[in-house]
Amino acid sequence: MKKLTLPVALTIAGSDSSGGAGIQADLKTMLALGVYGMSAITALTAQNTTGVAAILKSSPEFLAAQLDSVFADIPPAALKTGMVFSADLIEVIEVKLKEHKANNIVADPVMVATSGARLLTEDAALALQEKLLSLATLITPNLPEAEALTGMEIHSKADMEKAARLLQEKTGASVLCKGGHRFEDADDLLLSGEEITWLRERHVENPNTHGTGCTLSAAIAAHLAKGENLPAAVQKAKSYVTGALKAGLDLGHGSGPLHHGWNLTQKA
Repeated sequence: MKKLTLPVALTIAGSDSSGGAGIQADLKTMLALGVYGMSAITALTAQNTTGVAAILKSSPEFLAAQLDSVFADIPPAALKTGMVFSADLIEVIEVKLKEHKANNIVADPVMVATSGARLLTEDAALALQEKLLSLATLITPNLPEAEALTGMEIHSKADMEKAARLLQEKTGASVLCKGGHRFEDADDLLLSGEEITWLRERHVENPNTHGTGCTLSAAIAAHLAKGENLPAAVQKAKSYVTGALKAGLDLGHGSGPLHHGWNLTQKA
């Protein structure tokens, strides 16, 4: 039998029982983009499209065991972090990523769910900045997250550029500042080194945006795992998310999930 290999990526995040965000969205995205996805779960959530009902945190020891198991057998070419939840879990992630010499780290600084539920404990915000974001290749904050991380208000595209530079100075990472939460368009700003690139996209009229940030960061990690450079990985990931929104999937009674397999359906 002919042997098959695939690019390999890892997601370190929380589980979403409704399947639209977190680990489930990440693995669907990676598969849709031709990448073998693996996971290390930071927390279980009981949630659906209307909100988060409960959260059960992984122990630091169990998270460490998950990461050791993955890296010992199938080392990922790229990875993303999402809901990291607490300071002690962030510390474990930092230690293990350094120990295993992880590369191509996409950090999505998840703080609050689409429904408004807090997904990062208050004492973890400092640890996120000091221990995790400084390891990242790319940080992918939306505007509220960028404001929380920089302490500034963002009202314009010029403010987005200023916030991105502040984050880069703090962390040393490239920054993708996502503008879709506040402006009429869906333009995002990529700051890589000294170069600023605006990724232009028309706003998609779709109220179902549950898991959009998770999906985007997972898609970027997938393209990095496939050997794309950072600007190409970000652009292709953004196009994938735009297609998933345009597909118009409508599930649930709240902010529903994206159609993660829209590109596979088109090919069928």
